Order: sequence, then structure tokens, then C-alpha cells
Amino acid sequence: NKIMKIIKTKFKNLLIIKQKNNIDRRGNLREIFNQKIFKKKNFVFEYCTSSKAKALRGFHFQYNFQQAKYVNVLKGKILDCVVDLRKNSKTFGKTFKIILSDKNCLSLYIPEGFAHAFYSYEKMNIIYYKLTNYYKPKYERGINLLDKTLNIKWPGKKFKISKKDKKLGSFKDFLSNHNYL
Repeated sequence: NKIMKIIKTKFKNLLIIKQKNNIDRRGNLREIFNQKIFKKKNFVFEYCTSSKAKALRGFHFQYNFQQAKYVNVLKGKILDCVVDLRKNSKTFGKTFKIILSDKNCLSLYIPEGFAHAFYSYEKMNIIYYKLTNYYKPKYERGINLLDKTLNIKWPGKKFKISKKDKKLGSFKDFLSNHNYL
């Protein structure tokens, strides 16, 4: 009876982690991280964020002090989406989407070199991150969530997007400014 199962994706080192949810009449217990199974030692920073329904956040990355991210949904349901921006990657410029929720107990390990975004479905969504580097706003950049060239079908039509995220440039802008991560 495995506590945690690691599932590979078509994207190199992008991993889905299936966790076991132990439920009884009092509530539940879910093991999110176990270094013996998920052998990642370099997490240095953790944070928790809440998002309301229809919130759309991203696409974010740090071009210096890059961060691998381990994304877990403690409450609610999100559509998590990444864009591969790694040099010489077979999946460069391609996107990967997955639903993460407190019900399906799936988490996503995103290696360095990806831009990250998500859409929130429920009234209250609580997302917990483990990261391999500290937040450095000076090196944070992004790609516009609604960029047509990424060809992402976000759920619904109306989104809650921050002013900062609305101002993010296109994938084309990323290519001319950075080429790759």
C-alpha cells in the first residue's frame, strides 16, 4: 500500500505525485512529502497561497535563481499549467496541464526552466508550495496567460487576473528577451 506514487510525464523531470489520503470520520491525513520516496533534498523555501474562484495566476518564472516548484492543493481544485522554457528540451515551448485538487491528491513537481500558472475553480483554493530557491522579485518575469500562441483553453470566459499579470509580455517577447531559461 504505497503512500506516494511518482508518475513520469512526457516532459523530462516534470513529475506527477499521487499521494494517499487517509480518511476517517474525523477528517483526513495526507502525506505530502517523504524524502525516502520522493528523493528531492534541495527545497529551501515554502509558502501557501489562497485563490478565489476564477482567479488566474501566472505564467511566472525567475530567469536567475531559478526555482523548481512542488505544487500541492490542500483545499479546492485548480488547473495547473506549465510551459517548458528549457534550452535544448524536446518539449520546448509546449504546455502541460493537470487538475490538482484535495480530492484527487495529485501534486506536480516542476523542475527549473518552466513558467508556471494556474486557474482556480472553487470558492476557496489553498495551494502549498515547496521551492528550491528563494523568491527574488528582481529576477521574476512572466508570459501572458492569454497569449494565443500558447494555445491554452482556460476554463470559463471571465478571469480574475492581477494588474501585474495582465501586463506580462507574449511568448514571442520571452523568446526575444531570453531565448530560453
